[in-house]
Amino acid sequence: MRALRYLVLAGLISTAVSVQAAPVTYKMDPGHTMVLFSWNHFGFSNPTANLGLGNGTIVFDDKDASKSSVDVTLPLANLDTHVSALDEHLKKPDFFDADKYPTVTFKSTKVQAAGGNKYKVTGDLTVHGVTKPVTLDATLNKSGEHPMMKTATVGFDATASLKRSDFGVGAYVPNVSDEIKIHITTEASVPKADAAK
Repeated sequence: MRALRYLVLAGLISTAVSVQAAPVTYKMDPGHTMVLFSWNHFGFSNPTANLGLGNGTIVFDDKDASKSSVDVTLPLANLDTHVSALDEHLKKPDFFDADKYPTVTFKSTKVQAAGGNKYKVTGDLTVHGVTKPVTLDATLNKSGEHPMMKTATVGFDATASLKRSDFGVGAYVPNVSDEIKIHITTEASVPKADAAK
């Protein structure tokens, strides 16, 4: 009987600890994060650009997705198409107007489990001074200890599509497509100072 009580008590303590441990806050790794967006150019090609990460935080609860969140800032100074002249053009007033609106931000408002390792992440995307709701279809690639950094790490991919004209970035539509396809891949880890606690 005492052994049974001990097992029940241990189970309760374990449950309490696991409840307290979640959700977990992860810092996104700019070296392993790409925010790619692509468009169609006059029907001939589909160029892709990367918005390099400024900073980003993922709060993830694998037991209750509603307690999860994402908050990301992407400085347009990091915009990279691999064509320097195009980088400069996209930062001009007829597109992003980066001098006036230097960052793109995304702040989640709702995270929903979508079965298996899939999630729907809805949030406010701000581009060119305009804020609109966007939903990301996210996939948890892996969760576990990073083999090099020895700290808890998660990896996600996410996709979405939007109309750039909704954000006041409508130059050359329809010859240059209004639809923008987004593909994000990221790794995020618990900061070592937090992991040591």
